Amino acid sequence: MLYWIYELWREAFDAENARNVEGWAHTLSFLNLLKYITFRAALACLLAFLLSLLFGMRVIRRLISLKVGQPIRSAEEVHKLAELHGGKVGTPTMGGVLIIGSVLVATLVCARPLNPFVAVCACSMGALGLLGFCDDYKKVNEKNSDGVSARMKLFWQLVVALVAACFLYFKQEISGFGNTAETIREMGYMPGYKLGNVPMGIGQITFPLFKVPLVDIGWLVIPFFAAIIIGCSNAVNLTDGLDAGCTITVSLAYAMLAYLAGHFFMANSYLTIPYNPFVGELAVFMLALAGAGFGFLWFNCHPAKVFMGDTGSLAIGGAIGTAAICVKQELLLVIIGGVFVMEALSVMLQVGSFKLRRKRIFAMAPIHHHFELRGWHESQVIIRFWILSIMLGLFGLALLKIV
Repeated sequence: MLYWIYELWREAFDAENARNVEGWAHTLSFLNLLKYITFRAALACLLAFLLSLLFGMRVIRRLISLKVGQPIRSAEEVHKLAELHGGKVGTPTMGGVLIIGSVLVATLVCARPLNPFVAVCACSMGALGLLGFCDDYKKVNEKNSDGVSARMKLFWQLVVALVAACFLYFKQEISGFGNTAETIREMGYMPGYKLGNVPMGIGQITFPLFKVPLVDIGWLVIPFFAAIIIGCSNAVNLTDGLDAGCTITVSLAYAMLAYLAGHFFMANSYLTIPYNPFVGELAVFMLALAGAGFGFLWFNCHPAKVFMGDTGSLAIGGAIGTAAICVKQELLLVIIGGVFVMEALSVMLQVGSFKLRRKRIFAMAPIHHHFELRGWHESQVIIRFWILSIMLGLFGLALLKIV
C-alpha cells in the first residue's frame, strides 16, 4: 500500500514539474522515502512488532476463553521431562495466529504484495499456518498431543510445497532467473547477468563459496524445492520453545540476503551471488517476520503467557524455506538455520539408532531436551541455542565474501 502511495505521489510530482508549479506533491516530498526498500522494511518490522503488542493480550484472552490450553505429553511418553514442563499445562497455544496476522498485515501495508516472491512466501506461510491451526485445534479439542496424523500432515505440506515450487519454476519470466538478461535490459541495468561466467537459471544450485553454479538439476528442482519447504517447516516445528528467537535470527539474515540479491552492483559486481531485480522486496516480508517474532517474545518470555503451537512453527518454517529458495541460497540455509537443522538431525539420528541398534544416542530428542535432562535449566538451553543461532547467522553472511 505504501508503495502505491509513492507511485501516486511520484506521478503528481512529475506532473507538477512538467507544469513548472509547486503543489501538494512538492509539499509532501518526504513521501519519496517510500520508494526505498530499506525504509519500508524497517517500517514493516516496527509495524509487525507494534501490532503484536497491541493485539497480543486480546489474542491471549481469546485463546484462554476458548480453553485452547497447551496439551503436555504424559510421563509415560516423556518421563522426567513431564516434571520439568508440568507448569506449562493450560498455557494457551495457537499463538502463531498473532505472528501470521502481524506479518501479513505489515506486508500488505509496507511491501509490494503483488511481487511474486513476496506473494509466494506469504501464501506458503498462510497455507501452512492453516494446517498448523487444524493440528493445534485437534490437539486441544481431544485433550492429547497427537493432533493431525503424521501422514495427513505430510500430505498437505507436500501439496503446499509443490504449489509454491511449481510457481517459482514455471514463472521464470516473472522471477527473472530464467531470462535475466532481458529483465536487466528492461530494468535499465547492464545486460547479461552471470554468476561467475555461467548464466544463471532457476534450476541451478549455488553456494557462496563457489562463484559458479554447483549443478543444474532442471525440472528436478521442483521436488528439491518442495523438500526444502517441507523440511524447514518440520524442523522449525521440532525446535519447540526455541523457535521464536531462532526465527528472528534467520529472518534478519535472509532479509539481508534478499536485499543484497536485489541490487545489481552488490550482487553481481561485489559479492557474485545470484541477482534478481525483484527479490529485494522480499526483505520487507522477512523483516516483518522478525518484528512479529520480537512481538511474540514479549508475551512468550518466562513465564510464558502463550505458545505459538504448530500454527506458528509450521507457518514460519514454510516462509523461511520459501524465502531461501527465492534468493537462490537454499544450501546456505543449512548454516544460517543450523539450529533447526541440528534439531531435525538429532531426531533422525535418535530414531535411526533406536531402530537399528535398540540404543539411544541422546537422553531425548530433539537435542535441546537432551540438555534439559542433563541438568541445564530451560532458560539456559533457550539462551544458549539463541546465541548459537546468532553466530551461525553471522557466519553464513560472512561466507558471501570469502574467496
